Amino acid sequence: YFKEADRLRGDTGQNLVGLLERRLDAVIYRANFVPTVFGARQFVNHKHVTVNGKVVNIPSYQVKEGDVIEVKESSRTMPMVLQASQKPEREIPEYVDVDVKQFKATFLRTPLLEDLPYPVQM
Repeated sequence: YFKEADRLRGDTGQNLVGLLERRLDAVIYRANFVPTVFGARQFVNHKHVTVNGKVVNIPSYQVKEGDVIEVKESSRTMPMVLQASQKPEREIPEYVDVDVKQFKATFLRTPLLEDLPYPVQM
């Protein structure tokens, strides 16, 4: 990721954060569909997620602006998903628009360092 961030135009730190936050597992975690980052990776691996209506099982899949990420209907009643949705302990960042009732998130834009919900020192 660093090599790709360095290759892109602009600030390498900003580019790196953007690449990491565009990962499908990161978006699933940020949308509060699962309680942990590790759970997000496993959740994607086990084909519980669609992107624009198609099943994607690659956690490192890079979402694009406007992509709609959705938890499959059959996976919405999983204890892990219910636990995460009922106890939102994390703020949902502004760059992800989440419809909690539909278990659907739209990736609005690639975030900048200052957009991250947790402080990052680079």
